[in-house]
Amino acid sequence: MSAIETKKDRPRLRVAQLVRDTDAEGPGRRFALWVQGCTLRCAGCCNPEMFGERGGELREVAELVGLVASTPHIEGLSLLGGEPLQQPAGAAALLAGVRARGLSTMVYSGYTLAEIEAQAERDAAVRALLEATDLLVDGRYDETQPEPTRRWIGSRNQQMHFLSDRYAPDDPRFVADNQVEIRFENGQLLVNGWPAAADALRDALRAGQRNNR
Repeated sequence: MSAIETKKDRPRLRVAQLVRDTDAEGPGRRFALWVQGCTLRCAGCCNPEMFGERGGELREVAELVGLVASTPHIEGLSLLGGEPLQQPAGAAALLAGVRARGLSTMVYSGYTLAEIEAQAERDAAVRALLEATDLLVDGRYDETQPEPTRRWIGSRNQQMHFLSDRYAPDDPRFVADNQVEIRFENGQLLVNGWPAAADALRDALRAGQRNNR
């Protein structure tokens, strides 16, 4: 268990960012939550500010479940990072709580499914996380292999695994166009969605901000 997960009876997550309603992070309208902390540190990752373990905000899972469940018109939760598998107890509790409210769950991890299953043999929290996941996108992000066709997948080496019967591979939403979303919240520019396009858009917007100073 990560050192940032404390109070076994009140699991917590260190959260980097959340978007309450997005179409760019999985099927349907979704609540997207990015956890803080990742030791994999893939080159070209679109969220390098989420690598450090000490950033973000430590929040109780019960509060987060309530926040997700109270968001209208969403289909489910997408959990990104950072690396969710490096906060397995908090992530598992969040996914299970959201699922209990009738919502679907999707997890993005830099670990492969085989690596996660090996961890699950030794760690009950990782096993619980897998059991509470409907969709898993796995594998390190590889900036040299951008994925041009499959929706919601960053690089060609990554795979989408259907871990429950909630979704089927022939769902037409999985082959629609990728998208990027831009928001201004609390004075901050937030860009999320397809990694290659999101990175290019962030760079262009930041260059424009510099030129306007």
